Amino acid sequence: DVQLQACGGGLVQPGGSLRLSCTASGFTFSTYAMSWARQAPGKELEWVSGINSGGGGARYADSVKGRFTISRDDARNTLYLQMNNLKPEDTAVYYCEKKTGYSGLYAMDLRGVGTQVTVSS
Repeated sequence: DVQLQACGGGLVQPGGSLRLSCTASGFTFSTYAMSWARQAPGKELEWVSGINSGGGGARYADSVKGRFTISRDDARNTLYLQMNNLKPEDTAVYYCEKKTGYSGLYAMDLRGVGTQVTVSS
């Protein structure tokens, strides 16, 4: 089965850090661009960050630029999102997504099970 499973979420105080991981299975992970998206309560799904196959082309939403870092380990079939200086408005369920090709220009065709991030004092 083609699957994406995110983990690493939790409760953190404002200013804290978390690292999310997303493990892929059932497809050749290294071939595809990947991305992270999030959905806060009562809001629409929001794109957060993306990375091309091979690890280049990292890009970020303005709301997280300078605080979040996306990376990937193709040997481990794993996508990461390092989140620093977290803010209450970062509270959301975070999802990893697979693209249909090697760059962010391709469409998304798979969204995994999300992980909850809550930023609160």
